[in-house]
Amino acid sequence: MAVSVLFEAGAEIGEARDIARDFLRSVRAERGVAVSAQATGLVQLVVSELVTNARKYAPGACLLDLVFRDGAVQVGVWDSSTTLPTVRGRDPHRVGQHGLELVRAVCRTFRAHREGAGKRITALVQIADDPGTADPASSRQGP
Repeated sequence: MAVSVLFEAGAEIGEARDIARDFLRSVRAERGVAVSAQATGLVQLVVSELVTNARKYAPGACLLDLVFRDGAVQVGVWDSSTTLPTVRGRDPHRVGQHGLELVRAVCRTFRAHREGAGKRITALVQIADDPGTADPASSRQGP
């Protein structure tokens, strides 16, 4: 299950969060996966941070891809800048610029690579307790 959305330069970041929320509702409805409010919040956080960075550091549109498989959502964002992000070390005294630090903390995997005339950032967010099952009922024990 997947969705891809192109965000033009004038699009609002809130639209990206709404798309993530709606995507997770579809995962719940179509795949029977129990998606908690916490998992929804984490996916929305990752989407918001990655789309914000794309909008802030790259000219033009960006592409958001959401893919559900194996109990996780892969969040991918492509933008037109070939400059890979620099993840800063922890610094409790730094004000701001903690976005990628947060993303890396809540994701199973994080990857940044050049792709075509830009770059792609991908992060994997676990949303199901048992990544081996799409249907939580299938992992329940019988009476």
